[in-house]
Amino acid sequence: MSLPLIALFIAAFAFGTTEFVIAGVLPQVADGLGVTIPVAGYLVSGYAIGIALGGPLLTFVTNNVQRRTLLLGLIAVFTVGQVACALAPDFAAMLVLRMVIAVVHGTFFGITMVVAVGLVPPDRRGFAVALILSGLTVSNVVGVPLGAAIGNMFGWRATFWAMSLLGLLASLAIVLWLPRTRGAGAPRPPLAREVGVLGRQQVWTSLFLMLMLMIGQYVPFTYIAPMLHEVTGLDTNVVPWVLLLNGVGSTVGVFLGGRLADWKLMPSMIVMMALQAVTLVVLYLASPYPWPMVATVFVWGTLNFAIGTPIQTRILSWTADAPGLASSLIPSGFNIGIALAAVLGSAMLNSGYGYRSLPLVGTVALLVAALVALQSLVWEKRSGSRPPAAIEAALPAQ
Repeated sequence: MSLPLIALFIAAFAFGTTEFVIAGVLPQVADGLGVTIPVAGYLVSGYAIGIALGGPLLTFVTNNVQRRTLLLGLIAVFTVGQVACALAPDFAAMLVLRMVIAVVHGTFFGITMVVAVGLVPPDRRGFAVALILSGLTVSNVVGVPLGAAIGNMFGWRATFWAMSLLGLLASLAIVLWLPRTRGAGAPRPPLAREVGVLGRQQVWTSLFLMLMLMIGQYVPFTYIAPMLHEVTGLDTNVVPWVLLLNGVGSTVGVFLGGRLADWKLMPSMIVMMALQAVTLVVLYLASPYPWPMVATVFVWGTLNFAIGTPIQTRILSWTADAPGLASSLIPSGFNIGIALAAVLGSAMLNSGYGYRSLPLVGTVALLVAALVALQSLVWEKRSGSRPPAAIEAALPAQ
């Protein structure tokens, strides 16, 4: 594994940790800022909105900035933002700061994906995408529990001071290890071309597949803790361990998906979507039984991220000649899907459906996704279209 990819992984880990760690210290933050926990929850939804809306906008206005320079600038804003969060005097300031960091987050992941696939040969793109995504999954398994532990021991502000140190580490890694290459250092293509590539059917269908995947994943996952407690009958102290197992499965799935994307991208993605639809039916059937439920949660987490890696690899492959704006829509699509899933799940529960019914919504979403992916592949074969010229492997600047 190359040092430039490790540098990008560290930065992805930092952003992933700061996005999710707030959930681990939310009660302390609410108490410290003098608001209720439901009000403090806007720090989570506000972050998602910042990624979804602000990420593409910042990508738009920084279109002429070299990628390496932009990455360093984004990490700098991240680091200063963590310090500001640690010093935030009230809830309003904290919310604004979190949304600013979220905007940076959305642009960062889009640009990082492009730089990562530019550092490897075309047949290793899936691995590069998987490595960056693993920064998110590993942050859930390692960074979030560690950040929560720091908050519990030293107060929630210490968690954000720790995040600022992580930002400094990421900055140092990028300065030392990410070379001034064509992939990382060159100006990006004209904006008109960035917008134009979004019209390719492989791109917009992939964004739709991402939306379906997020609905299939987060309609049940948003309410997985009460589901495990009330339907499966697990003790509340056991639930975090089951979620940890799901996170381990997600990390395994990221690299499995990367391997499959580099081997047979579309066939493997379609098969995994069908398997995930079946897994969600099993999740419904197994939910009253502890051991089968725990095993299914692991498989479910593995397939979720195994599917996500090929989807993102496909978007990057079909926008290789102008990837900036399209890549920024990847984190936007994820967060819009998460928000829609939470609303849909809440509406079902308010309509009288129980927690157990939620996986069945995911089954429908994944079956629709599999059919759309199959039709997209048929269109592609009939038209004889091919992806644009591959993003060149990074070469030393002349």
